[in-house]
Amino acid sequence: MAEKTTLNVAGMTCGHCVKAVEESVGKLSGVENVKVDLESSSVEIDYLSDKVDLKKIKDTIEDQGYDVQ
Repeated sequence: MAEKTTLNVAGMTCGHCVKAVEESVGKLSGVENVKVDLESSSVEIDYLSDKVDLKKIKDTIEDQGYDVQ
């Protein structure tokens, strides 16, 4: 079943940040959609919870150098 979550992510400041997060999270199996909003420092993610868990998504964002709050 698809779930939707919004994470607050610190450290994203530019288009490169958006691309890094969207591409890395988007490559995870089970992630259907990723949308970064720089103004609100948030990342909206649609994912299949039976294929990928939230911890894996958060770890992937943090691996790109950003802080999930």
